[in-house]
Amino acid sequence: MAEEQRSGALVPIRPPVPPAPPLVDPRLSDVDEWGRSERARALVRLLYDPIYRSWFRAEWEGLDRIPTSGGALLVANHAAAIPSDAPVIIHGIETELKRPVYALGDFLFRRTPMVGTLWSRLGGVSAHPDNAYRLLRQGELVLVFPEGTKGTAKTYDSRYRLRRFGRGGFVEIAMRAGVPVIPIAVVGAEESMPTLWRSTAAAKILGLPYFPVTANMLLLGPILGLIGYFPAKFKLRVLDPVSFDVPPDQERYSKSRVMDEAEAIRVSIQEELHEMLRHRQSVWRG
Repeated sequence: MAEEQRSGALVPIRPPVPPAPPLVDPRLSDVDEWGRSERARALVRLLYDPIYRSWFRAEWEGLDRIPTSGGALLVANHAAAIPSDAPVIIHGIETELKRPVYALGDFLFRRTPMVGTLWSRLGGVSAHPDNAYRLLRQGELVLVFPEGTKGTAKTYDSRYRLRRFGRGGFVEIAMRAGVPVIPIAVVGAEESMPTLWRSTAAAKILGLPYFPVTANMLLLGPILGLIGYFPAKFKLRVLDPVSFDVPPDQERYSKSRVMDEAEAIRVSIQEELHEMLRHRQSVWRG
């Protein structure tokens, strides 16, 4: 250590103390408060795009009905043993409208090791009313499937028959947040991974809401059959936004009004599916 003479005494010269580094360097991560990483989403979009365009050959109608800014609750029918509709919807909106989509899903995803972290990085959020409300108030697009696992657990003989939309919780969330509900009818997911039957015993052992035995598993084997979709053509139709003439952030909303609105949205999607199926020439060509 160098020294300097001061008043006849040698005083050690101390090097300047460097400033303490910040506890968190924001440049090292792009993960937002919900766990979503745009870098991860960009990578997945790159990898998924050939599947979206060449395998499922997704075709949209009415995409301009989805707003380019502000919050909105996207509501769609749900199908396939391992759901194929969610990634198609998310990819289409993010690539065409350049808007992120946050998808609400069962807490099962969140608590599964590694899968939960990956799911969050890709925009998955636990399906809780408070999470949906906060995202909508932040001006985000939120995707929800009111059928839940009742939709994806359907066997092939029940395809395109929508299950109940719960108790209409998604309508009450939209009312509280003051945003529209935008219904989306999806054709193609049912045939991409059809469930032939369900194993109650396997579901109980694995702690799953259902355990599907799919046509994909019979043709491709039990492992590849869980990730290999059939090349069914996807057609997606965005319906007119549904707005509610009620003030936001009320403590209570009429339960009968909420359930009536939810049922009306379910019926509109169901009727649109019937219309789309009547004009479909082939499962594979659309």
